[in-house]
Amino acid sequence: MSDDSGLVNLLFHNANGEPQLIKVQTSANKLLSSISKSVNSTNQNPKPRMKNNQESSSQVVNAVSCPSSQKNLISSILDHSGRKRQDVSDHDLLENKRRRVDKCGKGLRHFSMKVCEKVRKKGTTTYNEVADELVAEFTNPAIQPVIEQPYDQKNIRRRVYDALNVLMAMNIISKEKKEIKWLGLPTNSLQECVNLLNEKKQRMDRVKQKTKQLQEIILQQICFKRLVDRNYEYEQKNGRPVLEDCAVHLPFLLLKTSKDTVINISVSQDKQEYHFLFDDNFEIRDDVDILKEMGLVMGLEKGECTVENLEIAKSIVPEVLKKYVEQMAKGESELNMEVLTQEVDTAAQMILEPSTFSPDRKEESDDDSDISSDGDVE
Repeated sequence: MSDDSGLVNLLFHNANGEPQLIKVQTSANKLLSSISKSVNSTNQNPKPRMKNNQESSSQVVNAVSCPSSQKNLISSILDHSGRKRQDVSDHDLLENKRRRVDKCGKGLRHFSMKVCEKVRKKGTTTYNEVADELVAEFTNPAIQPVIEQPYDQKNIRRRVYDALNVLMAMNIISKEKKEIKWLGLPTNSLQECVNLLNEKKQRMDRVKQKTKQLQEIILQQICFKRLVDRNYEYEQKNGRPVLEDCAVHLPFLLLKTSKDTVINISVSQDKQEYHFLFDDNFEIRDDVDILKEMGLVMGLEKGECTVENLEIAKSIVPEVLKKYVEQMAKGESELNMEVLTQEVDTAAQMILEPSTFSPDRKEESDDDSDISSDGDVE
């Protein structure tokens, strides 16, 4: 439609089917015909054609539409339903992450299990030995194809080092200098308590044995020094030492048997070997036993030492050993193991009762753990 002032009103529908009104002011019919042709093509591609018409024409073009059509036009501009790039990017990112997890096998947990298995089989090994074997295993094309090799040599050695530190922190392995030893997988707290109590009992048994050995050495020292004092008193009293034929030099062994026993003795030419043949039972006694029977230990071995004899015995031994002399004088020569044995039995009974255990917490999924761990490691 047009009027006398040269203003032309054009009404058409855009690509979305919405009505559009355009008012064009021109002075020539030639421009009107060109605009009409461009309007016909605008129904197929409105935005580029409108831009070309505005650039080619020197006249003023005003686009006017009703409010409802303007609202729909803005909605159509803000609508991203036709844009697929964002959805495709998220999908590709998820697929890449999944392919990355598949490429890395079962993730860091699987790699740590490999390290743990190597140390467990060997029992005693070193870092270089474990790392060399895993490098050869993960980089060998015969075992694992090249396209499925997610680790390089440097990355493998770094992960071996980290895995060994974790196993050592969990007390699964122990490390002394370069030597790595397998200790065992962790168990529940009650089982660990029983193991610790058994270990404590074994150590206390060793302490008990060593204490008995130390007490025996103390008794020997007291015997020998008391024997020296006895011989010195004999010399002071008689004015001469014991005759050589009547003296027995230390150390010696004493063979004791019945007087009716027939004994055959054979001696080597160099007098270094003696062969005894008895037709009845016999007993062998050493020099310390004889000195004890002579009373040189003053009853310490039986816990029957008097106060005066205790002071004499304490004056013979060094200061650090006097407490052991007092223990022997009181009859405390052995450690009491009854309390510890009762603790071990109680802990073992708790393990046998299933009610003492609490339900285990459900562990997270292996796939989720592997995805989260592999996402940060290159």
